[in-house]
Amino acid sequence: MDSMAASQLPSALSVDHLARPGAASETGDSPAQPLRPRHHMSTRNRILFFLTAWLIVLMPFLFWWSTWFGRHLSDKQLSEYLNDQKHPRHIQHALVQLGERLAAHDLTAARWYPDLERLASYPVEEVRNTDAWVMGQDTAEAGFHAALRKMLRDPSPMVRGNAALSLVRFGDAAGRSEIVALLEPARILAPFAGRVIDADRPGTSIHQGGVIVKLQNAAQVTEVRSPISGRIRTLATTTGAEVVSGAELASVDPGAEQVWEALRALYLVGEPQDLGAIRNYQRDLPEIPDRVRQQALLTEKAIQERATRLR
Repeated sequence: MDSMAASQLPSALSVDHLARPGAASETGDSPAQPLRPRHHMSTRNRILFFLTAWLIVLMPFLFWWSTWFGRHLSDKQLSEYLNDQKHPRHIQHALVQLGERLAAHDLTAARWYPDLERLASYPVEEVRNTDAWVMGQDTAEAGFHAALRKMLRDPSPMVRGNAALSLVRFGDAAGRSEIVALLEPARILAPFAGRVIDADRPGTSIHQGGVIVKLQNAAQVTEVRSPISGRIRTLATTTGAEVVSGAELASVDPGAEQVWEALRALYLVGEPQDLGAIRNYQRDLPEIPDRVRQQALLTEKAIQERATRLR
């Protein structure tokens, strides 16, 4: 009984080891390390850490909020933004807001009509492009009709295309050829002779203004950008190649939204000679959305019926 009880007690070594944490084990174990005090972050550092984390989250939101066109503008802000020569995006923001007011038949928007006509010749392409869309929202305004007619001579193909689409709302087919051009690939030409130092790849999706090729002439490097959103169809050059001024660098297929809008307009004003461009979008291909394919079929049918009635 006594021997059994004794066998259940720790050995002398164990007792001695437990009693003296710093003592070395006779079995060769390394000495136990004393516990070190845990370091706590100071209140000041904790505040700085949370402030930095908050700014990391807040800054992208503030940037998005300042550039988001859906943010409501008061009448005073609209007037200020439309005349903000230093920030073209402010002008675009105001134009988008005006477009929404016009679409809702807000009669108070008429006070800014002179600004809309003035901005038809603004030097920044994106502003003119948005302005052409907005003026198509009120087809009772003769001043808009005249301004859109002039925009058919704009140097930008996208501005001409948007002006042509808006003119269709007025029952005016003067920009029909520009609408058909919206269905065609955009050709990207070299603005000057030089060496290609970088180029994108065929099949790549690209936004309007996206860089396709970087071209170097002496110390000057120019980024050649896409005039439309879509997909790079062909690339006629490679990195390191020398190109001459005016040479084709690439072609870009238009995006689905652009094609759909053009097909809807041609449903109303298209002619039989436009059918070749329209039929390209009737094919059963992965890159052609079903709604675009259906609209192409409806547009051809409308043109054929119209031609039959005119015979």
